[in-house]
Amino acid sequence: MAGGGTTLEYTPTWVVALVCSVIVSISFAVERGLHRAGKHFDKNNQKQLSGALQKVKEELMLLGFISLLLSVSQSRIAKICISKELSEKLLPCKKPKEDKSLNDNSHFQLSFTGRHLLAGDSAAGDYCSQKGKAPLMSISALHELHIFIFVLAIAHIIFCLLTILFGTMKIMQWRKWEDKVLEKDYNADEVIQQKYTAVREHDFIRGRFLGVGKADACFGWVHSFMKQFLASVNESDYITMRLGFVTTHCKTNPKFNFHKYLIRALNSDFKKVVGISWYLWVFVVLFLLLNIAAWHVYFWLAFLPLILLLAVGMKLEHIITDLAHEVAEKHIAVEGDLVVRPSDDLFWFKSPRLVLFLIHFILFQNSFELAFIFFIFAQYGFDSCIMGQVKFIIPRLVIGVLVQLLCSYSTLPLYALVAQMGSSFKGAIFTDQAQQQIAGWAKSAKMAKKKGSTHAGSSHGGSPNPVATPSPRSIQLQSLLGKGSSQQSHLSEKKPEIVEEK
Repeated sequence: MAGGGTTLEYTPTWVVALVCSVIVSISFAVERGLHRAGKHFDKNNQKQLSGALQKVKEELMLLGFISLLLSVSQSRIAKICISKELSEKLLPCKKPKEDKSLNDNSHFQLSFTGRHLLAGDSAAGDYCSQKGKAPLMSISALHELHIFIFVLAIAHIIFCLLTILFGTMKIMQWRKWEDKVLEKDYNADEVIQQKYTAVREHDFIRGRFLGVGKADACFGWVHSFMKQFLASVNESDYITMRLGFVTTHCKTNPKFNFHKYLIRALNSDFKKVVGISWYLWVFVVLFLLLNIAAWHVYFWLAFLPLILLLAVGMKLEHIITDLAHEVAEKHIAVEGDLVVRPSDDLFWFKSPRLVLFLIHFILFQNSFELAFIFFIFAQYGFDSCIMGQVKFIIPRLVIGVLVQLLCSYSTLPLYALVAQMGSSFKGAIFTDQAQQQIAGWAKSAKMAKKKGSTHAGSSHGGSPNPVATPSPRSIQLQSLLGKGSSQQSHLSEKKPEIVEEK
């Protein structure tokens, strides 16, 4: 065998068995851990978290396929030859002029001193040098790229888990406000008592309404920007927006547990956040392309998630301010409690989903930044040319930690609440059992529609179809949405009730 490596033919069998056993044991332990976590979620009826776990498995499977593809094709890629002039362009680090013996022209071989090429690198270099060219990418560079992709995927999953965990802990602190409202609703005397609310004296209006005019509008944006850093959501905000949601989407069920709905909705969104979509991989490729020496793209890019996060937090806070202004500018006093009107018009491009997309991008970009710093430090050391000077490293680390904390404790809980102020509601409004029943009901209705109405009419001697008695599931859906039809009111003797969440 050429080179200094040793093949399996001359490797002791006990070494092969030992290494194989360790790798298989670690892989099996991870797989069993994920399996037990899935069973725990299913046992506790946490379908959203179970779906998020399935998404993590998909990402790990994709990561494994990428690793397999790189391992199988690395020798062939290393034998693709390009001109030496082309291999000298767009380098992430400048090669030392005095060291001309190094012919590693890869984009990831960032350190050119004190490193030895592998036997495969020498073979690929000799293969291309005989043609007067340079290899497209060395085997050692492919190996480092392999490690970087693995570190990036794992870092993204870990940081997303931490963000959701801390965000959920923050939302759990709002439970006392929900219990307070439910206890109030259970009191029949308070429910039937008529009252009038002075709009300007309400806590929600006093904390959010800043006056009318251009100066007040500008100050409102400044107030919203500062509000996201401290007490982004208080009791009056939560209770007022909860009442607006319940009044709009489940008017007949004032006992609706809005807090549980927020938790289910956040867990459902977690399935989308934890994944690495194709456009995020495009972003990685663009960054690697533009990571050119002396450009310091890695430094300026670190400010992108911070700027986007501050903009998203300011917009979410300003939506609450807009809700307050809409009521305060139109009313002096209202009958009953103060009720805000949810609307998609409050969001950018009338799309609440856009906020989730931005949060997804922010978390991934921040994970990418921290993973890249860790990879460069572990692979090349603190003095690597790509790490730059200390004045470039410290701000990146501080910004990364700041983005992670701010998103976990402020922006994500704020999104979980304000995102419900859109014109529609999420499927998490139903319990897991109700979602399965509604999905089955919709599937049955779709199948019945395909069969046509001729078969139904023939069973009654050609007479028109009688009015079908609504199923309990359809009555339950209409009751929750507050859109009970007159036909259902005529056929049902008692008022339909939504099944309470337990």
